[in-house]
Amino acid sequence: MPQGTHNRSAELHNLAEHTHDAAVHDKADHLTPHELTKQADEHSNKTHERDEVLDAGVAKRDKV
Repeated sequence: MPQGTHNRSAELHNLAEHTHDAAVHDKADHLTPHELTKQADEHSNKTHERDEVLDAGVAKRDKV
């Protein structure tokens, strides 16, 4: 996995974690904890989807 791609995946994981932490600790003024949790789930899902695409690309590359 290229370093830039790995960094982006790590960034998305961190964003999801940060959003979840904000929901738990109610640190965001303009979003409810429910909205923050939903946002964290969306970030996590996007990260998971991106990782699956990257893994498929690596597996395909390794077969060649």
